[in-house]
Amino acid sequence: MTEKRSMDQLIQQLNEQTLAKDLGRRDFIHGAGKIAGISLGMVIAQSLGSVHVKAEENFTNYPFTLGVASGDPLHDSVVLWTRLAVDPLNGGGMPNRNIAVKWEIATDDHFRNVVQRGSEIAMSELAHSVHAEVENLKPDTVYYYRFKAGQDFSPTGKTKTLPAPGTPVSSLAFAFASCQQYEHGYYTAYKHMAKEELDLVFHLGDYIYEYGPNEYVAGTGNVRMHKGPEIRTLEDYRNRHAQYRSDKDLQSAHAAFPWVVTWDDHEVENNYADQIPEKGQSVEEFVKRRIAAYQAYYEHMPLRRSSMPHGPDMKLYRNFSYGDLADFYVLDTRQYRSDQANGDKSSPQTEESLDPSRTLLGEKQEKWLLDSLQQSHSQWNVLAQQIFFAKRNYGPSPEDPLYSMDGWDGYTPARERITNFAGNKNLNNLIVLTGDVHANWASNLLADFDDLKSRILGAEFVGTSITSGGNGADKRADTDRILEQNQHIKFFNDYRGYVRCEVTPSQWKTDYRVIPFVTQPGADISTRASFVYEKDQEGLKEISAAIVPQGKQSSNEVEMDRYEAHDKAHKIQSEKQKQLNLTQ
Repeated sequence: MTEKRSMDQLIQQLNEQTLAKDLGRRDFIHGAGKIAGISLGMVIAQSLGSVHVKAEENFTNYPFTLGVASGDPLHDSVVLWTRLAVDPLNGGGMPNRNIAVKWEIATDDHFRNVVQRGSEIAMSELAHSVHAEVENLKPDTVYYYRFKAGQDFSPTGKTKTLPAPGTPVSSLAFAFASCQQYEHGYYTAYKHMAKEELDLVFHLGDYIYEYGPNEYVAGTGNVRMHKGPEIRTLEDYRNRHAQYRSDKDLQSAHAAFPWVVTWDDHEVENNYADQIPEKGQSVEEFVKRRIAAYQAYYEHMPLRRSSMPHGPDMKLYRNFSYGDLADFYVLDTRQYRSDQANGDKSSPQTEESLDPSRTLLGEKQEKWLLDSLQQSHSQWNVLAQQIFFAKRNYGPSPEDPLYSMDGWDGYTPARERITNFAGNKNLNNLIVLTGDVHANWASNLLADFDDLKSRILGAEFVGTSITSGGNGADKRADTDRILEQNQHIKFFNDYRGYVRCEVTPSQWKTDYRVIPFVTQPGADISTRASFVYEKDQEGLKEISAAIVPQGKQSSNEVEMDRYEAHDKAHKIQSEKQKQLNLTQ
C-alpha cells in the first residue's frame, strides 16, 4: 500500500508540473513512464536484493489454479510461466511476501529424463507470477515442464524449441487466434486447438476485454459474466486476467504448445491510440490505467524479462526465426500510433487519413521492420499483427466508400511504406496474420490495391474470434457486396474458431477451423475452407470448402454492427459513471 500511495503521489506531482509548464500529452506520458519504471524497478531490485522466503509453504488452497504456459521460444531457450493464486478472482489470495517456486524440464512427460531444474522467486510485486527463462536447450525439440510450490505440483505443460536460425527446415505447423470476450461464449475452440499437432501458437490480441458485466453484448447474447465493473486499476486487471485464465479450455491450449503473444486494444481499453484514451478520460487517468494494464499483461503472459514494462511503456515487438523457413515479425500496432483519423469513425479517405506524417508503428518500430525485411533470407516473411492490413471498403458502393480508421486503411501512407518496400524488393513471400475483426477473411496483397494486375506481394489471412461476437454464420447480409467491391479479397466467413497454417518452402496452406456456436459448450470443429499460396503470381487458391454442420448459413448482421456494439457499451459505461458521480 505504501508503494501504491507513493506512485499516486508521484503521478499527481507530475500532473501538477505538466499543467504548470503547459506540457503536451507525450511529455506527460514520458515523465510518468520514468517515474513508474523507476518505481517498479526499485521495488523488484529491492525484493531481489533481500530475498526472504519460507523454507516450505503451506497453502490454504491449490496454488496453480491458473495453469501453466510457455512462450517466446528460441532455438535454445523458452519461457516457462505460471502464477500462484489460491483465490484467483480476488487478488490471488497469496501472502504479501516472496515465495520460492521450483521448476523442472524433461524430455518425457513422466519426468524420468529431467534435463534441467531451477528455482524462481514469485514476487508479490508481480502478483506471484513466474517467468523462468530456461536456456541451453536443444533446437527443434519437444520438452515437458512443471512447477512445484510447497507440497503442490502444477499441471504438466508441453513446449518446443525452434529450429536454429538458418537451418534447413521442411515444414512448420502453427495456429493463430484472437479476440476472446469471456461473456460472449465458451472457449470450445481452444479445447480443439489443444488436440492439434502444432509447433507453436500465435495470439494476436484482445486476450481480455475491459468491460463491466453486460456492457458489451454479443448479437446472440452474453452467456457468461465478467466479475467486477469496468477494469481500471492494477488489481482490476489482475482479476480480469485471472478470470479468463481460469477457463480450463484456454489452460489446455496454453499447456499444449509454446505461445507467442501480442496485444491489441482491449488489454487496456477499446481503440486507444498510444497515450490517447477512447473517450471520457483525462490523459492523467489513462496513463495510470495503461501502467496497470501493461503490468498485469506482463504478469499473465509467458514473456521474457526484456518485455517487462517500464511504467506505461512495454516493448512487445520482436522477431522469431524458424530455421530458414520463416521469419516472424511480431508487431505492436497500438502503443506507438498516431490518433485515429476522422474521429475514429468509419469514413472515406480524407486529408487527415492520407497524411504521411501519421504513424501506426512509430518511427523506431517501422525502421526495425523494414531493416529486418531487408536482411531476411527466409522462404517466408510473416507479420504477426492485429488489424486489417489489406484495403477494405465496406461502404454501400465504390463511389461511397467506408474504411476503418482504426485499421491500416486509416494509416494508408504507413501501409504504403511497407508495400512499396516489398514491391521494390520484388518480394512475393509476404504473409500477414491478422485478428481484431471477429471474422475470417483471405486476401491477396497487391503492390497497388487499386490495380488487380499489379504485383502480388503475398497474402493476408485474417482469423475470426474465439468467442467475440457470439454465434456466427457462414455469411452476413453485406458479404457479397464487400467481396464484389474488394476483388483482391477472396474469402469471408463469420463462424468462431482459429486458423491453422501448414508451411513448406514452396507452399503456404491455411485452414479456417471453425465451430458453429459458442453460446453452449460442446461444439464440433471443422475446416470451413482451405487456401494455398505458392509465390507464383497466381495468388490465393481455394483447395477445399465445406458446409459446417449445425452452422447457421446466413445472418442479417453487417460489418458496422461490431462498431455499434462498442458504441453502445461506451454509452452504458458513461451512464454508470454519471450515476456514480451523482452519489459521490
